[in-house]
Amino acid sequence: MGEQADAAAALKGIALMETTTRRRGDWYAGYLWLFAGWQLVLVPAVLLWHGPTGTVVSTLANALVVMGLSLFATRQPVVPRGLGSRHLKVIGAWAVAYVSALALGLTVFGDSVAFVVAAAVACALPAAIAAWREARAV
Repeated sequence: MGEQADAAAALKGIALMETTTRRRGDWYAGYLWLFAGWQLVLVPAVLLWHGPTGTVVSTLANALVVMGLSLFATRQPVVPRGLGSRHLKVIGAWAVAYVSALALGLTVFGDSVAFVVAAAVACALPAAIAAWREARAV
């Protein structure tokens, strides 16, 4: 009977550890939602606010947001399995969308508000889709 009690206690401990890990591992979805939301502010600022003031303000704001998100990520106690490769895919897809949006927005579409809205959504999509998938996986 003692072995069964020990086994049951060990299983309860494992279940508690799994629950704690899952609960603490869902931070990445929130991180991605914040990153996606930031794109809805950053892209219009970069494409519509012309001149050196717009460049400096949007660059500094972006640096602060990225540093804040990075600090948040490094302080998390649990890192989901495969996070590195998933994150690189998300950031790679975002980089393609962002560079394309900037290239087209600054050369072809000028001050087109419709394009800026579409570009902001396109830049937010990689992170939003990944956040949705992360939230469903937990």
